[in-house]
Amino acid sequence: MATFRQMRVLEIVEDGSLTHDEKVAELREIESEARGLQRAASESSMSDDDGWQDDLRQVRLALDKLGAKEPKKGAASL
Repeated sequence: MATFRQMRVLEIVEDGSLTHDEKVAELREIESEARGLQRAASESSMSDDDGWQDDLRQVRLALDKLGAKEPKKGAASL
């Protein structure tokens, strides 16, 4: 079963009304949110498998499909 985020990722990629840059920007926003949730889960008693890793993988695959480069990571990045 696809999560809301996974469905949203597919919707963004297939949206013909969005430019390439708009798609990348929206996907980066979802990626950032998923990374934040993943960090929160790793620092709390939340389940290790809350689906955020899967969501993050789907976003990364969509960004790769669009040819978006991986942003430079800082010291605080996962």
